[in-house]
Amino acid sequence: MSTNHDSYISPFQTRYASKEMQYIFSEDNKFKTWRRLWIALAKAEKANGLDITDAQIASLEKYKDDINYDVAIAREKECRHDVMSHVYAYGVQCPDAKGIIHLGATSCYVGDNTDVLVMKEALLVVRRKLVGVMALLAKFADEYKAMPALAYTHLQPAQLTTVGKRATLWLNELYMDYEELEHRINTLALLGSKGTTGTQASFVELFDGDSAKIKAVEQSIAKELGIEKIVPVSGQTYSRKMDYNVVSTLSGIAQSAMKFGNDMRLLANFKEMEEPFEKSQIGSSAMPYKRNPMRCERICALARYVMADVLNPAFTAGTQWFERTLDDSANKRISVAEAFLGVDAILNIMLNVCDGLVVYPKVVRARIMSELPFMASENIMMSAVKKGGDRQELHEKIRVYAQQAAKVVKEEGGKNDLIERICADESFGLNFEEIEAILKPEDFTGRSEQQVTEYLTEVIAPVLAAHKEALGEKAELSV
Repeated sequence: MSTNHDSYISPFQTRYASKEMQYIFSEDNKFKTWRRLWIALAKAEKANGLDITDAQIASLEKYKDDINYDVAIAREKECRHDVMSHVYAYGVQCPDAKGIIHLGATSCYVGDNTDVLVMKEALLVVRRKLVGVMALLAKFADEYKAMPALAYTHLQPAQLTTVGKRATLWLNELYMDYEELEHRINTLALLGSKGTTGTQASFVELFDGDSAKIKAVEQSIAKELGIEKIVPVSGQTYSRKMDYNVVSTLSGIAQSAMKFGNDMRLLANFKEMEEPFEKSQIGSSAMPYKRNPMRCERICALARYVMADVLNPAFTAGTQWFERTLDDSANKRISVAEAFLGVDAILNIMLNVCDGLVVYPKVVRARIMSELPFMASENIMMSAVKKGGDRQELHEKIRVYAQQAAKVVKEEGGKNDLIERICADESFGLNFEEIEAILKPEDFTGRSEQQVTEYLTEVIAPVLAAHKEALGEKAELSV
């Protein structure tokens, strides 16, 4: 926890996001990536015939992670340009190479390419944590695949499902996010070396109009940086729709997380399930008995932030006049980074919650049995018909009895006595034991158990097998 109390510090920094994700969007990571890009540019230009020496590149390599921030900061106060201040600072450390640093490039060469590299690095962390959550939910779904539970439509009791089948609904939304995440990771493209308006005019000058060499430089840079896709055309920047698409993917994860969090909060109210509760955790300052679903509430709160944040890159993409404006600069610095920090925080909480989900089987069963007589009325009626009862007569009677039983429950606060009413009516010809045999919850869950097994085997197992390094990750929460 920070001890700096006299200035604003983002809660992502002190409470929510991991140090790992914070570093990815740090100034240090950004400026070190700039230097990697300048080295890649120099190597590519040398390989294609420009007068750049091995000694100059070695000098750049020597200082690639040793940034003289004091020089850069002092220079920026003079020139008011962050890229050129760092070009200057790098040149101070590498005087023999200062003439070839950033040769032919524009600010967006380092700015935009760095943004893409940083987003890829962050997406890989998101994927790792997302798969970790998926693994925990898969294990839970398998463990509880056969346990009957009330399903709800319109938040009213509906036909039965199983605890595990419901977990696959949470899991499948995350799987959809995983597929979208894979697509984003695999389609990210660098800006490359496009010049001030995307025409590569400065490189035409450097390479005497040799298009093959200009294209080779760009390919070499991309290969050096580990993203071989390059945007085919651009203005000064890559299309800001790329940022929108990435943040939309993050918004999708937030949506899935909010669905999970809200369902868990409702289940906690029903006392069917709970998030893990620490031994000394305080649920309420005023009500010591309370076990509030604090972590799931936090998931929902952060998810709302990320979902709203996606509007920022949408507007940014729409306000790029012609080859570029600076409408994006200040907004982009905040919105893309904080979307990642938000999703990182959400997944950290989900890793924690899904690693210790609590189920109360007796409450789950009791809630089923309070509603099952209504749901089983058709089965009860058919059993009575098999014994010689008149279907039309029995249908009307069971309709009336069900309404009477519902009135006892809703208006008098009593228990569901539908079974007692049916047993007392000789026209049904059924005793309590016979009806109890009909009211076996396991017979009302359809293919829930088989669906869970099929889904985990056919859909989720291949994902987990492909990302074994993501399994077993733990998340320690600050609060």
